[in-house]
Amino acid sequence: MPHRTHRLVPGPAGRIHLVEQGSGPLVLLLHGFPESWYSWRHQLPVLAAAGYRAVAVDVRGYGRSSKPEAVAAYRMTELVEDNAAVVEALGERSAVVVGHDWGATIAAHSALLRPDVFHAVALLSVPYTPPGGPRPSEVFARLGGEEEFYVSYFQEPGRAEREIEPDVRGWLAGFYAALSADTMPMADAHPVPADPHFVAPGGRLRDRFPTDRLPAWLTEDDLDVYAGEFERTGLTGALNRYRAMDRDWKDLAAHAGAAIRQPSLFLGGTLDASTTWLSDAIDAFPTTLPGLRGAHLLDGCGHWIQQERPDEVGRHLTDWLGSVVAGR
Repeated sequence: MPHRTHRLVPGPAGRIHLVEQGSGPLVLLLHGFPESWYSWRHQLPVLAAAGYRAVAVDVRGYGRSSKPEAVAAYRMTELVEDNAAVVEALGERSAVVVGHDWGATIAAHSALLRPDVFHAVALLSVPYTPPGGPRPSEVFARLGGEEEFYVSYFQEPGRAEREIEPDVRGWLAGFYAALSADTMPMADAHPVPADPHFVAPGGRLRDRFPTDRLPAWLTEDDLDVYAGEFERTGLTGALNRYRAMDRDWKDLAAHAGAAIRQPSLFLGGTLDASTTWLSDAIDAFPTTLPGLRGAHLLDGCGHWIQQERPDEVGRHLTDWLGSVVAGR
């Protein structure tokens, strides 16, 4: 098995850090918030062993990739061009793109906007919702009643940073635990716990995080890797993706309602709010993802799907990739 190789390649905003393993057809892996290339540590060797060139990137604003200051630099169109630049820098013409969380949304729009480069797309945890509809900030502001939805909480520059950066490791541990199947507050508990996706008036997001345990998938060493990156870089680059959502709404207006027609795959967890809240988006897949070749909800799995269930995710990805590559 070839070793993982770290590389820096040029991108539109400077450098893009990536980790690659294996050779063969290119598979680009995109992480979500608040993670890094390391989120794909289990899948890199599996895909390499299956005959693919697996490449996990640090998305713009994370890890060793460049971190522009302007919020506008984190628009979806910019991130799509980063992915196309990686493919070109690696000497390839096309790739399969796979994403989790925000990475799933970036992967979907990479397939939508650059079908010449991305010939297949797999989405983990967050289903595809076509551009269009109401302005995102207005939608999120209506959620939660007197409480504030976490996406709205992230909008003001510096606000979430003031909560997170004094104790990055502790905040990350709580955030990961809040969305993991074995440590999340359960809706059927008595009394019903407060939802960690919302902030009480005058409160903090972390007030509702579990603080006494780590999820089974997260070792102390894993947590050190994630915390070390964000302690070095800060959180602004990562949070700016949320702050650019209204800009995306304008940029992508011409693509309102657009379907992604390339071969696709969706994997989600039955205990993940991203799949339960967006169940209508999953139901719409026959229209929005007409090239869908599989949709699997992993029973009892939370949000961090490729880390909570690495064996199942690896198996679904390699089975799907075999059909995608064979069918080209």
